[in-house]
Amino acid sequence: MIKKLFCFLGILCITQHVLAQVNYEILKDPKNGEPVYKGLVTFFDLHADADLSWLKRGMDKYKPNVNAMNYLKKNLGNYTLVVFMGTWCDDTKELLPKFEKVLNASAYPLTKLTLFGVDRDKKAKNIENKLYKVEYVPTIIVFKGHYEIGRITETVKESVEKDLMEIIKKDAEPGNEGAH
Repeated sequence: MIKKLFCFLGILCITQHVLAQVNYEILKDPKNGEPVYKGLVTFFDLHADADLSWLKRGMDKYKPNVNAMNYLKKNLGNYTLVVFMGTWCDDTKELLPKFEKVLNASAYPLTKLTLFGVDRDKKAKNIENKLYKVEYVPTIIVFKGHYEIGRITETVKESVEKDLMEIIKKDAEPGNEGAH
């Protein structure tokens, strides 16, 4: 009995240690004084920061295209997404709320999303920005398995949902399967 109790307490301590680790740092932007998230973050982290109220406001205002959303509801979950954003960046402030709204509306499993904050030099906390060759933010990278099939960089051509739909449709075209 005592052995089980110690085992349980040990697991509890390890779990708390792992959960307490923060994978990002928050700096102050030298140009505008706004918070700069640097490293692996979640939408939950960002929404918890009152200084980032632009995220919720942008989501509330955005109305995604119905046809594109119907397509994404059926298909987006088959892909993994890696996103680089800058909380200081006007393009991120414009696109990230729309992107989150699209993810929520399509019931995208957030366990398949990796979100990195970068500073003005486009550097994450570690070397992720180099690994993914990020030069501009926001950058949304779409993967099928371990292969990049497309990316949205800085701005969209039509809308975030239509651009994501086009990336996926192109991947699904005959001749593209297994091309990775």
